[in-house]
Amino acid sequence: MWTTFRAILAKFRPLDEDEATTSGITDGAADEQQNRVIFVNRPQPQKFVNNRISTAKYSVPSFVPLFLFEQFRRYSNCFFLLIALLQQIPDVSPTGRWTTLTPLILILTVSAIKEVVEDFKRHRADDETNRRKVEVLRDGRWQSIRWEKLQVGDICKVVNNQFFPADLVLLASSEPQGISFIETSNLDGETNLKIRQASPDTARLDSVFTLVDFRATVQCEPPNRHLYEFNGMLKEANAKTLPLNLEQMLLRGAMLRNTAWVHALVVYTGHETKLMKNSTKAPLKRSSIDRQTNTHILMLFMILLVLSLLSAGCNELWLSMRTNTDWYSGLDEAQNAHFGFNFLTFLILYNNLIPISLQVTAEIVRFFQAKFIAMDGEMYHEQTDTPALARTSNLNEELGMVRYVFSDKTGTLTCNIMEFRKCSIAEVIYNKPSPNERLEDTLLYQNLNSGHPSAPVITEFLTMLAVCHTVIPEPIDGGINYHAASPDERALVSGAAAWGWAFETRTPTAVTVRARGRSLTFAVLHVLAFTSARKRMSVLVRTPTGEIKLYCKGADSVIYPRLAGGPRAAPYAEATLAHLEHFASEGLRTLVYAVADVPERVYEDWSNMYHKASVAIHDREQKIEEAALLIENNLRLLGATAIEDKLQDGVPEAIAALLKANIHVWVLTGDKQETAINVAHSARLLHSAMPLLLLNEESLDATRESLSRHLTDFGENLRKENEVALVIDGQTLKYAMGCDLKKDFIDLCVSCKVVVCCRVSPIQKAEVVEMVSRATGAVTLAIGDGANDVAMIQRASVGVGISGVEGLQAVCASDYSIAQFRFLVRLLLVHGAWNYSRISKLILYSFYKNICLYVIELWFAIYSAWSGQILFERWTIGFYNVIFTALPPFAIGLFDKICSPEIMLRHPVLYIPSQQGLLFNVRVFWVWAVNALLHSVLLFWLPVLLTSHHVLWSSGKDGGYLVLGNFVYTFVVATVCLKAGLATHSWTWVTHVSIWGSLALWFLFILVYSNLYPVVVIGAVMRGMDRMVFSSLVFWFGLLLVPVATLLPDLVITVVHNSAFKTMTEAVRESEIKKRDPAALLAHPRHSWTYLICYVRGMTTFKSAADARLAVARLAQSSRRPRGCYRTCAACSDAAPPRAPPLSSSCRMDLHSLKRRARACRRRTSSARTTRAGRGRAPELTDGPPFRRRVHDVLLHRRYDVQSKNKYFRHILMNFKYTFF
Repeated sequence: MWTTFRAILAKFRPLDEDEATTSGITDGAADEQQNRVIFVNRPQPQKFVNNRISTAKYSVPSFVPLFLFEQFRRYSNCFFLLIALLQQIPDVSPTGRWTTLTPLILILTVSAIKEVVEDFKRHRADDETNRRKVEVLRDGRWQSIRWEKLQVGDICKVVNNQFFPADLVLLASSEPQGISFIETSNLDGETNLKIRQASPDTARLDSVFTLVDFRATVQCEPPNRHLYEFNGMLKEANAKTLPLNLEQMLLRGAMLRNTAWVHALVVYTGHETKLMKNSTKAPLKRSSIDRQTNTHILMLFMILLVLSLLSAGCNELWLSMRTNTDWYSGLDEAQNAHFGFNFLTFLILYNNLIPISLQVTAEIVRFFQAKFIAMDGEMYHEQTDTPALARTSNLNEELGMVRYVFSDKTGTLTCNIMEFRKCSIAEVIYNKPSPNERLEDTLLYQNLNSGHPSAPVITEFLTMLAVCHTVIPEPIDGGINYHAASPDERALVSGAAAWGWAFETRTPTAVTVRARGRSLTFAVLHVLAFTSARKRMSVLVRTPTGEIKLYCKGADSVIYPRLAGGPRAAPYAEATLAHLEHFASEGLRTLVYAVADVPERVYEDWSNMYHKASVAIHDREQKIEEAALLIENNLRLLGATAIEDKLQDGVPEAIAALLKANIHVWVLTGDKQETAINVAHSARLLHSAMPLLLLNEESLDATRESLSRHLTDFGENLRKENEVALVIDGQTLKYAMGCDLKKDFIDLCVSCKVVVCCRVSPIQKAEVVEMVSRATGAVTLAIGDGANDVAMIQRASVGVGISGVEGLQAVCASDYSIAQFRFLVRLLLVHGAWNYSRISKLILYSFYKNICLYVIELWFAIYSAWSGQILFERWTIGFYNVIFTALPPFAIGLFDKICSPEIMLRHPVLYIPSQQGLLFNVRVFWVWAVNALLHSVLLFWLPVLLTSHHVLWSSGKDGGYLVLGNFVYTFVVATVCLKAGLATHSWTWVTHVSIWGSLALWFLFILVYSNLYPVVVIGAVMRGMDRMVFSSLVFWFGLLLVPVATLLPDLVITVVHNSAFKTMTEAVRESEIKKRDPAALLAHPRHSWTYLICYVRGMTTFKSAADARLAVARLAQSSRRPRGCYRTCAACSDAAPPRAPPLSSSCRMDLHSLKRRARACRRRTSSARTTRAGRGRAPELTDGPPFRRRVHDVLLHRRYDVQSKNKYFRHILMNFKYTFF
């Protein structure tokens, strides 16, 4: 084997000494031009960016243009700006020049203040960071300068517990062999210490004198955003070229720990550092309601254009008809007006059909909704002091529409706190010793001491557990605390220590293990790190006896193909594989361990090739992987480990609640299939009776055939939810996601209730989420806790991060963050459903109140000769949205709720209406719009009728059109405020303040505004209007009559709907108000409208079935108990049947059969009378001739309908109380 390996190496040209010391990378001129070249202790050949950073959105000179650009990207703001500009044209605007511009400026001002406050905080944080101090080598001594003055090529000194001011290359440290310890919690959230080691050739640069004389050139890759990658090389004069990688990289934002000082070279500064490169904005996500609202705004705009054209046309028609007859009114001049001129006039007049304050109102409401999420104590995790956090407020209502949840497993469903449980060594399973168990009493120690044939394998296995890792030990109080990059490694090292192989010390070149009382030191030659693509990690070490060994651990799918003799013929392979399946069936995480002996000559050749790959700047990872493939083979299997990762608290209950809420839960994990299935069973995602479809194919054709077979099996149930679970591995998923199979695969997925994807990579997770989002159009949610979940979180409609053991990268990329998976239920079922209902009502109500007022101008145009004359005073028009009707939308958007949170959580099915978008869609929007249109008709013509005789005061005096306008305006404000109360589910003191306070604001305004002129030269036409309006009895009579008459149809419809056509949510809400348990109602859903339907059906049937009535009457008369059958079958009726003529021959022939069936029915139903009456439905006969069933049904419905009719109207009257109080 090694002969073959050397033949492969011969194909690679070895790196000779001349090339290593005189040249850098020879990857091509084009690539070389992209590399960054830095001279140490010499002037730089080019100018680099400074180290000053700015995370603010604006600067002083850029604020105005950038802010205006941001605001006018919204179509609504552009529309209102256009209207404001048109109003400046002389004699065009009927509402004045400032009535649109003033509210627009007010709204922009509020937004500008919000932006300034937020950006000022960013500027302060930036200044604090830029003014920090760091020591830099200048003029042969250390000088303290600000971070913002740091330059590329400077050598700086960072001391313990200080942040690194830029991206640095480690040259030397205070620790032996150039070791330093760093904490990267600001970068990835991981609090465990990481080790960085200077190159042995630069570790000597530990003083000012050696640094001053140091002359070198650094060549590295251009600035990029890859936190875990760095490729470069350091070329010192007359010395070997040194590779630079992540082991020498000190990133800005990290902190030096447990190290007195480090000397480092600045390579990236300011906005070219990796931290700043990663400070990009998250993908722009918009809620479904936002998109629908934009569509409705465009449709209203089209209607606005049509109304303007129609009104301008009516003006032309009216003038053409009246010019000759009404010559005394001077219409000749008016007729000369241009059609386009009139069109612009009406466009301005009707522009407020689109609510100008909607955007800012919705933004403010969403902001406070996000605060409510953060303030929810039920989603606060006390153990980690972590509250829920809404990192964006634009998607609050989207939380109420989620249909698919994509979840990671490790750290999301589980705790990600690993514990070593058992291992398999040489076909024998060993359990971890319990705390009270002596090592000498364990089976493993007995086999070791008794000379068991597997004793050498056991020793090798435990040695590998203690050596093959990147854990850093820290002695604490006589013990050792292990700092690991992942909980798995910490658990494995702790497991080795439990068996007596304790890992004690790590240096850059060696590790020390105390095995059964003996100290063993292994020289670490190379570490081939774990990646998601490799799925394995290897360490090349030199043992205390001088042998070179390769320890390799990883997933069984990558280790078994590299075993000597093949995956099946290798020693222990079959038994170990069976043990792996056994471990996975218990929900344990598994790893396979193997070792290879490497000859010295082979290692030298391979090391030379690996060095060449490690100094490559471009495609370094690929070249290193190719080198690793050459050494990681011919392995000898040792065994496997099993680690337990327990489920988080409340996960089974949370998943059960999500499934009841009609939310599909998919698990996307990198674990083994058996482990994922077992965890899914533990989490109640799968149950024992659910069939499993397993897709484990190794080729494209096999995948196609398997998909086709399963699709055929579903038949008519395809693309319908079935009680089936689909389990697919990463390899098959790669084929299934291909272009030609993607449609079949998504059809299969949506036909299954549960989908579990195993052994998937991070990019596959993102692709699955994107595929479902596009194929179904449903709202998707992705939840995870690690860096491998970031892509999935960003692709989903809503991303949720869990602040777990793997750091904060998922949280930083998410839209919402929580501490535990169980909090997702409250986030969706309570806050999501509430926010969806609130935002829906807010938007609908905003359009309603605008249509209600401004369409009145259209009705008034009929009386004003289509001249564009306004009915209301111009400033009252402008203040309608921003003052007089501004409070009810806030009350609805912030405090309205369907049911209490306890009810919402207890009955997850209440989430379904919001999930299906029943509260905001095209139909609902136009129902509100038509309702507003009808209200505008009543609010205009009822006051017109009241004032039709033109006598408004007892003195007989008359008022002008503006008095009528203020009448109508007052009635509109009162009506729309009361309409807000009618649409509100839960009245709080805020609701009362918003409704009655809005009315009070209008009355206060008219009192003040009517007395401003001439002290303030504004509103001359309103002078004395308060006295004219408030002194009219017609006004006060209309204030009582018009709003009530306008809202009375709404009130009746609401009561009838809540009585006869109530939805499930309304029925539960009513039960909650009545303090009844709604569980029975949800278990047997029914609606009161069935009473009405039964009544109508009964009456129709009685009219169309004369023969049946006669047969029933004769049957009752001929019985021994004349009223028995009638009483039994008609729910205990007390009325005697009427006399009837003799039966016809066709009815007489079935008389005896009818008697027998009636007696059977009496016996069958006598014990169920109370149940039947309580359920509100009549029993039915399901067998026998159709005629007999019909007779029986009619008989039952007749008495039942009399009762149900009485109950129905009694139920309506009772609902007046529960609708409002």
